[in-house]
Amino acid sequence: MSKPMSRNEILDAVRVHKAAFWAVAAFSFVINLLYLTPSIYMLQVYDRVVTSRSELTLIFLSLIAVILFAVMGGLEYARSQVLIRVGNAIDEVLSKRVFTATFENNLRAGQGNPAQALGDLNNVRQFVTGNGLFAFLDAPWIPIYLVVIFMLHPTLGWFAVGGTLLLVILTYITEKVSKGPLEAANRHAIQASNFANSNLRNAEVIEAMGMLRPMITRWYRHQANMLQQQTIASHRAATVSAITKLVRLVIQSGALGLGALLVIEGKSTPGVMIAASILTGRALAPVELLIATWKGFSSARSSYERLARLLEVLPPRVPGPPPPENLPWRA
Repeated sequence: MSKPMSRNEILDAVRVHKAAFWAVAAFSFVINLLYLTPSIYMLQVYDRVVTSRSELTLIFLSLIAVILFAVMGGLEYARSQVLIRVGNAIDEVLSKRVFTATFENNLRAGQGNPAQALGDLNNVRQFVTGNGLFAFLDAPWIPIYLVVIFMLHPTLGWFAVGGTLLLVILTYITEKVSKGPLEAANRHAIQASNFANSNLRNAEVIEAMGMLRPMITRWYRHQANMLQQQTIASHRAATVSAITKLVRLVIQSGALGLGALLVIEGKSTPGVMIAASILTGRALAPVELLIATWKGFSSARSSYERLARLLEVLPPRVPGPPPPENLPWRA
């Protein structure tokens, strides 16, 4: 039977702001709903305004679209501001705790790197309050966009489903090809940082013994291994990302071409053709954003695991009695 999990201070610090994250999710819901505006606007312009030649209808439709775009922009700004404040609050709660735990680790085991631990905290904070979170919040809207495309025309809907599945497969490939090298790069980066941190504290002894050159050689070995693994991961991720962009453009253009074919055959209208192309691009956007942020997600996941282990092994200190008032440094 597995050992029950202990209290997770990182998750506790995030849960304190649960209401703010729900507000961000609500903002994301409305924002994604408003992303339907361009396709609906195009649909109405092509199928109503062009055929009726009504300038008044065009003016009112354009005015409504501009207002909705302004609302969407305001909500995106508000969402970003909320996450910035949440990120600062999380950092304020955890930064001192992480620094103290690293200090305690150094006292007990003679090892510890506050810069590394605080860098891990910054990694997690940036992902939780940045574009990585937006990618996961937007992902549930993919099936909704696909349903709307199906409502326009089933053929276009199935085409969009196929394109989305292809991008999901590319996301899985990105995880598989970059996970190993990224984890190895993180390990070597920590080893290089810890080695430099522990040896630079004894700079005078190293200089006196003439060991600077061997020390640099050993440090650079870790650094070179880190760069090699990071380069492998970056090349693989960049390759998949380039393929993803190509596939997305082909799928979105293909939706337009397929819509044009349906118009020629009299099975659809020009408005449906344009709207389906826009909605297909919108359905693919969250998947492409997930692929673009996957490297950051993998890095944040590794940082979170290291921080969780550190804080679990080294619980918060019990505050001791305050120092006497008559000490010289208290004066």
